[in-house]
Amino acid sequence: MDLQRVKQQFNIIGNHPALNRGIEIAMQVAVTELSVLITGESGVGKEHFPKIIHYYSPRKSNPYIAINCGAIPEGTIDSELFGHERGSFTDARSERKGYFEMADGGTLFLDEVGELPLSTQARLLRVLETGEFMRVGSSKILKTNVRVVAATNLNIPRAIEDGKFREDLYYRLNTIGIRVPSLRERRDDIPLLIRKFARDFADKYNIPSIHLTDEAVEMAKNYYWRGNVRQLKNIVDQMSILEQRRDITPSVLAQYLPKDELSTGLVAIGNNRDAYIDTKNIEMLKQIVVSLTKELESLKQQVHQMHNDVQIGNSPSLLLDKQNATDLETVPIEDITTEPEIEDITLDEHTTKTIKTKADRDKEAIQEALQASGGNRKVAAQMLGVSERTLYRKLKGES
Repeated sequence: MDLQRVKQQFNIIGNHPALNRGIEIAMQVAVTELSVLITGESGVGKEHFPKIIHYYSPRKSNPYIAINCGAIPEGTIDSELFGHERGSFTDARSERKGYFEMADGGTLFLDEVGELPLSTQARLLRVLETGEFMRVGSSKILKTNVRVVAATNLNIPRAIEDGKFREDLYYRLNTIGIRVPSLRERRDDIPLLIRKFARDFADKYNIPSIHLTDEAVEMAKNYYWRGNVRQLKNIVDQMSILEQRRDITPSVLAQYLPKDELSTGLVAIGNNRDAYIDTKNIEMLKQIVVSLTKELESLKQQVHQMHNDVQIGNSPSLLLDKQNATDLETVPIEDITTEPEIEDITLDEHTTKTIKTKADRDKEAIQEALQASGGNRKVAAQMLGVSERTLYRKLKGES
């Protein structure tokens, strides 16, 4: 079976290896009767995979029914799934078939299966194991031949530990597992999805399609997308109908993104909303700043002591012999303006060699910050708490 043809048939956009592998598994398992559990965050597109399984299975010509278990009230979920008899509860004015009866011979997709109450989970386990069930209010055993595909965005092992999901049901559903990657994991697919959504909206409403500039595309690729593909589509649709200009710049795109950057996993730098740092680098940057701050205080104390010793006639060489010279191996990126300048001190050969090592480590710290900021010198300077001029001067090796 051709992977690209399947993507076109089921309107799946993207080329990420994890996405492709999920489609391949769906096609391979379709010819069997095994239960399948699809996992992934909300909005990633889990609903495509049970359709692939049903289409390529021998059940293709029989019913396919998709149920959102989280959208059905707990008091009526058993009736919806298994049916009920007349008079079994207050509003049961007539008997009713449940989805397991209606989908007989076909496929039943139980979306958000993790939301089912424990009592319903027990009923579901029985029908999966034996094909038998009873309507609500009846003692008559009915039979059904249904292929069940389930999906959830919950951490089911954690739900089992918390007593909210049956472990035996989990293993019965998860005979074959398919994990759908989040949009953050497939950032290179974002430009393809944007073009697809923009074109579809334009064709549907007969208007010109919007176009994101290269900078706006990069901004979209670096965004957290907590709502995944569903959130991306909603934003493209909003811009398509509300923006008069068809070229979307970063400043325009930013207006449609949630204002709380911390909730998205990105942090805006200063007043420039187009400059972003992924939070995966934040902890590393914090460690760099803390380390540099500690070394700055140590350096200031040692320079101050060296200056006092020079004034009273002590040799800097003797001073270094009395102290642990390894403390001077790293110099933080900051102008030392509150203490006497090093140039005012007459240094011997050993001390001069130590200062050069500090300059080299200065550059290493700057390079780490530049790498974390994507080469943006202004942002790197802000990370290290120095001016852009100071950062540039230290890169050039000037004192």
